[in-house]
Amino acid sequence: MSHALLTDKVVLVTAAAGTGIGFATARRCAEEGAVVCISDFHERRLGEAADTLAELTGARPLTAVCDVTKQDQVEAMFATVLDAHGRLDVLVNNAGLGGTARLTEMTDEQWHRVLDVTLTGTMRCMREGLRHMEAQGSGVIVNNASVLGWRAQEGQAHYAAAKAGVMALTRCAAVEVGRQEIRVNAVAPSLAMHPFLHKVTSKELLAELEAKEAFGRAATVDEIANVIVFLASDLSSYMTGEVVSVSSQRA
Repeated sequence: MSHALLTDKVVLVTAAAGTGIGFATARRCAEEGAVVCISDFHERRLGEAADTLAELTGARPLTAVCDVTKQDQVEAMFATVLDAHGRLDVLVNNAGLGGTARLTEMTDEQWHRVLDVTLTGTMRCMREGLRHMEAQGSGVIVNNASVLGWRAQEGQAHYAAAKAGVMALTRCAAVEVGRQEIRVNAVAPSLAMHPFLHKVTSKELLAELEAKEAFGRAATVDEIANVIVFLASDLSSYMTGEVVSVSSQRA
């Protein structure tokens, strides 16, 4: 159901290909009246996502292939959006990379790869987005963090450190740009169920994580996307520097 929360707002969602939170967020933003732009590093899947969104919402989103570990590609992504629409009202930083490795067995390459995509990639997109938002005197950023930024899970030291960094980055950026009418918040999901998750996570671990939730189940990607839409909209006009847990597993 649409409440026209984002009517005519230009919204860019990173890592929006596939069936995860990014795609659900792009769809929900379109349903709320936004002019949606999507990016991903996977060109074919990005095109398929745009086609699906066109079928579901009646409007094909602007697309930009982008690897958030490459500064030139980040700059090109924002240039594509601004050339097409002249402004950027909302940036949703969804790009992230996980993995499982005990710290004593983790390689430098594994550590740096997860941090580069999940934390530094978010920083690159925020930095570029904020430059444009400061110039226009308004804007909203919503970052995708994780409850692992607060709590421990075996094998997740690199991912948890990256997401804790996203939380800190969110808070610091918020106080830097608040006087320019720019808001920066984050969501912290625990477990959002989608088909790809089953390919990279064992049934046993998924069952264990679901059992920890107050509802005894994982969230749907739409339940995460709905909170992102709230933070992107004027309903959260006096919220900034906040990390909203979409879970019972805050700590």
